[in-house]
Amino acid sequence: MREDPLDRVLSSDEALVPSAGFTARVMDAVQRVAAEPPPLAFPWGRFTAGLITILLSAALGLWLLQRLDLSPMLVRLTDLHSELGYAAAAIAGTLAMLCADRLRTAMWRLLASRAPWNVPPA
Repeated sequence: MREDPLDRVLSSDEALVPSAGFTARVMDAVQRVAAEPPPLAFPWGRFTAGLITILLSAALGLWLLQRLDLSPMLVRLTDLHSELGYAAAAIAGTLAMLCADRLRTAMWRLLASRAPWNVPPA
């Protein structure tokens, strides 16, 4: 039976010695990596600001949707067929996302009209 060259090298009692220049090449690579600037830090401040903005926008959107009276539209949609109602709801949601700027403006107008500084004194 033939012996594998790797088994033969590992089973021998000879000391393994690196080739000439190996240590110098390794140390050069280590020094080169150590001289590189550190990687950029993750922008946690921007991430947190974006996350807070998204959550605030979602909360304000839900608050605005609760204040709208959508029951007449939903009654008409559900009277037809349930599948047609689902499709119409998907289209309405898509149109709402496309008109998000107008909805945001309407929300700010609604908030400004109910602000305490806009209420006339009694």
